[in-house]
Amino acid sequence: MMWGYGGYGVIWMLLFWVGVAFLIAWAVRGRDESKQEHRAIAILEERFARGEVEEDEFKTRRAQLSS
Repeated sequence: MMWGYGGYGVIWMLLFWVGVAFLIAWAVRGRDESKQEHRAIAILEERFARGEVEEDEFKTRRAQLSS
């Protein structure tokens, strides 16, 4: 029984599904990193609002987190 493409059809199908899984994992990971960055900035803003952080330090840290 021939599998098509000289037996390489199964390999191409496997590569396709591995690629799909990789893209899904990459998208989820990117979203998680973005949430962590926003959470860090939110904590910094809360600390600034409570007066725990001076304005210069706030601007410096915010610039570091945004880059």
